Amino acid sequence: MTAILRKAGDRGVAEHGWLSSRHTFSFGHYDDPRHRGFSDLLVINDDRVAPGMGFGQHPHRDMEIFSYVLDGALEHRDTLGNGSVIRPGDVQMISAGRGIAHSEFNHSRSDEVHFLQIWIVPEVRGIAPQYQQQHFDAASKRGRLRVILSPDGREGSLKLHQDAVVHAGLFADDETASLPIAAGRVAYLHVARGSVQVNGVALQAGDGLKLIDAGAVNISDGQDAEVLVFDLRPETRH
Repeated sequence: MTAILRKAGDRGVAEHGWLSSRHTFSFGHYDDPRHRGFSDLLVINDDRVAPGMGFGQHPHRDMEIFSYVLDGALEHRDTLGNGSVIRPGDVQMISAGRGIAHSEFNHSRSDEVHFLQIWIVPEVRGIAPQYQQQHFDAASKRGRLRVILSPDGREGSLKLHQDAVVHAGLFADDETASLPIAAGRVAYLHVARGSVQVNGVALQAGDGLKLIDAGAVNISDGQDAEVLVFDLRPETRH
């Protein structure tokens, strides 16, 4: 097994006053040849947006983009006519396909919104753009890894246009979980909050771990931990 730790403090930094962002992988003005995605996982941005501020309408093409809200409320609008407010436990999924424009704003005038913006390269280009949103309550993630995105919508998850499966879990005290990873595939784990042990490696909030030839992702010793686990193809084709 190969385990490669990505420490939170080593991530790219973007400070814009209204936005404080940390980039796990190269994004925008931050470019690190050692960190330009992992398999089809291209972007993990850890964003904190000031009250009433946000990203004005902007376009995307041929990318699977999902938002995972940790604290606060994120207001979404897009050119498909969707409008919604995304809160903790909600997962918002945009398949940009042949083109979509959207805006994301902090819904609150008094509180910060904290969320993860994650991009995955799709297996096909030029599809009709699609929007999905679903709530996954804490009980369904407590002490286990719950599927939130998958190619086939398994277990009530949102559909992702790539051979990748994304899990979310909450761990504390003696709660443990083990997720098998098929031979030839890789995994990436991101700690959204708290601390946890993964395959014997101690991780803190914002840390990430690449796992190659691991056989399984083993989680233990969580302290108010919230994690995302990505089961990915071994190679990129983009």
